[in-house]
Amino acid sequence: MAEYQPQRTLARQPSKWGFGYWLSRIWMRVFGWRVENLLPPGTKFVLIGAPHTSNWDFIFMLAAANVMRVKVSWMGKHTLFKPPFGALFRRLGGIPINRQASHGVVSQIAERYDQADELLLAVAPSGTRKHVDHWKSGFYRIALQAGVPIACGYLDYAGRRAGIGLVFTPSGDMQSDMGRIRDFYQDKRGRHPGLESTIRLRDEIPI
Repeated sequence: MAEYQPQRTLARQPSKWGFGYWLSRIWMRVFGWRVENLLPPGTKFVLIGAPHTSNWDFIFMLAAANVMRVKVSWMGKHTLFKPPFGALFRRLGGIPINRQASHGVVSQIAERYDQADELLLAVAPSGTRKHVDHWKSGFYRIALQAGVPIACGYLDYAGRRAGIGLVFTPSGDMQSDMGRIRDFYQDKRGRHPGLESTIRLRDEIPI
């Protein structure tokens, strides 16, 4: 397993974001949630968003990010970033992706990591709020190609807690790495537990 030895931590958002910070703190307090662990050291991560079973997940994820005072990025189809809303989506952390480009989504995002000083890219590997029997492997392949750690973000509705827990650099041994991820999420429950997806990649499914 590759050693994870970061030198510094993601920059906190400046004070002008204070309204969002305090609004998010109030939001989490009203609903009885707490943000745990805050930020791990490091400046570039692929952030897993799980379990993902509800539209509320996005709202609580943004609130947790505001409490931690960090900017979370996300991927969107490039056509979403045309006027009149393109600038707004970029400001909200959107990264345009052209799925028809010859070098593919993984390479496009790996280039973003190479060019950025800081990047916290959130990915929901289930790809849907409904139950599926495997996760999409994009988050894993991006982390490998970009040479950045995987950070396990969580929204645990049972315990009303949100945060970033396990952080590790993927080794390339998919079975071993996914085993660590499965162990981490085994006690985290989504808003609708019956809709939680099986935590395994397609390449792990026996033929």
